[in-house]
Amino acid sequence: MTIPIYQADAFTDQLFGGNPAAICPLTEWLPAETMQKIAAENNIAETAYFVKQDDGYGLRWFTPELEIDLCGHATLATAHILFTELGYSGASINFYTQKAGILVVTKHGDKYTLDFPSRPPQTAIAPAELLTALGGKTPVEVLKSRDYFLVYETEQDIRDIKPDFNLLAKVDTIGVVVTAVGDEADFVSRFFAPAAGINEDPVTGSAHCNLIPYWAGKLGKDKLHAYQISSRRGELWCENKADRVLMAGKAVTYLKGEIHV
Repeated sequence: MTIPIYQADAFTDQLFGGNPAAICPLTEWLPAETMQKIAAENNIAETAYFVKQDDGYGLRWFTPELEIDLCGHATLATAHILFTELGYSGASINFYTQKAGILVVTKHGDKYTLDFPSRPPQTAIAPAELLTALGGKTPVEVLKSRDYFLVYETEQDIRDIKPDFNLLAKVDTIGVVVTAVGDEADFVSRFFAPAAGINEDPVTGSAHCNLIPYWAGKLGKDKLHAYQISSRRGELWCENKADRVLMAGKAVTYLKGEIHV
């Protein structure tokens, strides 16, 4: 079987920036085991698969280790490939997902706006090994949604974190968000998920489902500009909308080819 494959860098307008995602258009779903093996072979943060469905597309995402419940950058990358490579001509795309409901992506000029569920983090207690794995500096706040969510005082605090990924992988969570007020943006963040096969994710849309409602409340405004300050760096334009969040970003195509299964 031959399957088309694309790769795009999301939340950036610079090749080799943002977060890379592989995208595989399918005519019908492959066995989950096969999709997982392809994702492991690709060995990047996410591989997205989509199948035509009703007035949109069914969409699933796999890290090298597991199928994930929600992924922003691979959704943006999938929309980018549909619009720029596969002739999609509508203004918006409906993506139907198993665990996150309907996700809508709308194209505005060179940006793609993702309409995602809001997941405000709640106050939590960090296990001791989590703080140790992040270098021991005490955060201002500890919260949790799907992932642990640690708030620090400054952007430099976020830049200075050097995780012990072996220890971090033992913490009972998919990922860990660290965040602070930004120097050149409303807020900055980083995201670590060694248990999912991703030591540091370059730009994480799902984490912004937590970050946007949190910072909207803290800063007293609903429209926010954000950077994820990984080595590849990503940029997001965000909006808090009650039980939904909007996040917009750009994307560039890196690769077009085919795989043989």
